[in-house]
Amino acid sequence: MQDLIAKASALLEALPYIQKFAGKTFVVKYGGSFMDSPDSAVREGVARDLVFLEAVEINPVVVHGGGKAITRAMEVAGLKACFIQGQRVTDGPTVEVVDQVLSREINPEVVRMIRQLGGVAQGFAGTDIFICRKLWLSSASGEPVDIGFVGEVTGVNTSPLLECIQRGIIPVISPTARDETGQIYNCNADVAAAMAAIALKACRLVFMSDVPGLMRDPKDPKTVIPHLQISEIPQLKSLGIVDKGMIPKVDSAVAALRAGVDKVSLVDGRIAHSVLLEIFTDAGIGTEVVLGP
Repeated sequence: MQDLIAKASALLEALPYIQKFAGKTFVVKYGGSFMDSPDSAVREGVARDLVFLEAVEINPVVVHGGGKAITRAMEVAGLKACFIQGQRVTDGPTVEVVDQVLSREINPEVVRMIRQLGGVAQGFAGTDIFICRKLWLSSASGEPVDIGFVGEVTGVNTSPLLECIQRGIIPVISPTARDETGQIYNCNADVAAAMAAIALKACRLVFMSDVPGLMRDPKDPKTVIPHLQISEIPQLKSLGIVDKGMIPKVDSAVAALRAGVDKVSLVDGRIAHSVLLEIFTDAGIGTEVVLGP
């Protein structure tokens, strides 16, 4: 009986959030090593959360990653993975591997999982959704750094995504893009998700990865920062707390918030139902990033 009462209490706690967010668009960036987990329940748990969101009339839009799968495929092809400032250096052979893995292997798999759990989903290669220009990084001395076919998303083809939302279909998008010449580029999935959230005027942006959130000490999960205002981020960068792969994630969160997204959440995809816990409970989990107080 107590278990049944607890379930009822959980539903009642979720009710005001369900009412608040009905009809809203949530962009979920689905990435991290949990995507490679041998335990199918971990992967299916994420897909189940997405199906639940759609069932309560929230409109989830998924942008997935696949970095570890890309690295494995590169190794098979005899290519070495190299990262600069959190971005994968992408030459010609590498971008071919990226396109194959993201759009033709991972994307259909995510769509399949959602469909198996009773949801309706449609996969999109990012090259059909995202427009980009070549991304140039800057060295410590200010010199431009060429990292190859890595794109900076500059535009989003929202028409097919809005059509899916209108029809109750979950769009699932890979983080690739084309420039004005048609060249395919590899794009950071966090950045692509943020641009999708901005273009779709999303209410929330959720980054799922394999860390508990933004931590003051990367080795200590107990140091997760539960609430973060963007004014605090420059200091965290100077202290090295925001570093490496966290840089594009946090920068994307700032861009999304400044463009009108209400809140950005960084959650651990390895935790069962982390998306639902973040959205539908009073305490939430992980790190929430907001514009101001």
